[in-house]
Amino acid sequence: MTVLAHQTDTLTRDALAVLQPGFEGTIAPAWLLRRIGEGLTAVGLFGRNIASPEQLAALTAQLRTERDDVLVAIDEEGGDVTRLEVRGGSSFPGNLALGAVDDTGLTRDVARELGRRLAECGVNLNWAPSADVNSNPDNPVIGVRSFGADTHLAARHTAAYVEGLQAAGVAACTKHFPGHGDTNVDSHHALPRIDVDLDTLQARELVPFKAAIEAGTKAVMSAHILVPALDPTRPATLSPQILTGLLRKELGYEGLIVTDGMEMNAIAGTYGIERGSVLAIAAGADAICVGGGLADEATVLRLRDALVAAVREGTLPEERLADAAARVRELAAWTLGARPDARPEGSRASGIGLTAARRALLVTGPVGPVRNPYVATLTPVANIAVGDETPWGVAGELAALVPGTASGRYPEGAAAADILAAAGDRTVVAVVRDAHRHPWMTEALDALVAARPDTVVVEMGLPQAAPRGALHIATHGASRVCGRAAAEVIAGV
Repeated sequence: MTVLAHQTDTLTRDALAVLQPGFEGTIAPAWLLRRIGEGLTAVGLFGRNIASPEQLAALTAQLRTERDDVLVAIDEEGGDVTRLEVRGGSSFPGNLALGAVDDTGLTRDVARELGRRLAECGVNLNWAPSADVNSNPDNPVIGVRSFGADTHLAARHTAAYVEGLQAAGVAACTKHFPGHGDTNVDSHHALPRIDVDLDTLQARELVPFKAAIEAGTKAVMSAHILVPALDPTRPATLSPQILTGLLRKELGYEGLIVTDGMEMNAIAGTYGIERGSVLAIAAGADAICVGGGLADEATVLRLRDALVAAVREGTLPEERLADAAARVRELAAWTLGARPDARPEGSRASGIGLTAARRALLVTGPVGPVRNPYVATLTPVANIAVGDETPWGVAGELAALVPGTASGRYPEGAAAADILAAAGDRTVVAVVRDAHRHPWMTEALDALVAARPDTVVVEMGLPQAAPRGALHIATHGASRVCGRAAAEVIAGV
């Protein structure tokens, strides 16, 4: 092999190594297995790739026929954002519920049990937890994915989550650096901007990330957000000042830096995914997450070739690409040597998700039983991170406890009159999600409570508004177990 051919082969392998692509289907396509054999070191899984734990275990085993240390990543936060249980809802409450309980031992145990289930299926990298401080209650993309609005609460639970997940042998990827909580724009659609000073960033946004680093998080995910106090021109994912200057040098982080999805419009719509990927690696990122929306071989080849071309043109230092690829391989090697803790015995492990969801409830008013309920679920448009595939609410769980329960779902624009007409003489159970962000929802609730003072209200998002209704239940999240916990209160069991 000539020197040039060897260099080309090395560049190609390194360029493949830094990619974390997705694919369609529940069986690995031939092109993906071929690229793994050529140097691709990580694969991202989404809800479309998962039908059951058994199928997922078979899929990850298939991926490892090409290399046994392949990183299999997933966006499994528990709570509202689940891929492992995308069709039925999560067996675990999300971060806001855990923050509401504020028991770091519980958070650690929940994360360890979630990690154990992932590891059993062959997943070894989780794009979680969210360390964002939800300082802006109107945030359209973080919300219940955050442990809360209190910086130090978010920090201690972020650290506990990292410790629990990695105790199961699954690498944690703490996100979204340097903090996505104080935004009112979803970066899936546009580029958010955080206009706060350095002192505020140091005292608020960065504290949970420092805690995650001290806890040994194996990966950190960058945010597609503009923070002018740190870099007035480039979003964090593409900023040398933020990724190398702040995260690497100032905070001393040595693990893997992963980008958020590069096909998100904050990057794809401004820089394009090829240029954006080159700029991200040059800025200090080590792995390019792509595949939530673009999930084909052509995308992988486009990004591989863009990285190789950038090295040859001199716009991306070869050493930077090599360093990034080395960090990916280092994490892959860690997953082979990880020694998970033994699973706790008894019901604390098997039923811990429901236990946590019950503890997270905030109940105002007399507890049930509610006779002859009509569950009206007011459904806002789901953000892309959560998706609209996963069912949520209390209707199914309540019907299992109270036979004869009736229900209906009401999209944006629905009025109280529609609900009252359908409910007849039944007791209305109005289920909402972030009612404070949706005027139509608030208006409908006010009218329902005025017309029917015995209305039960279940808030499954951020409980920002004052409690209303004869019984008000804040679940701090919309996972399946949160719905079950609320249904138990309504049913009086």
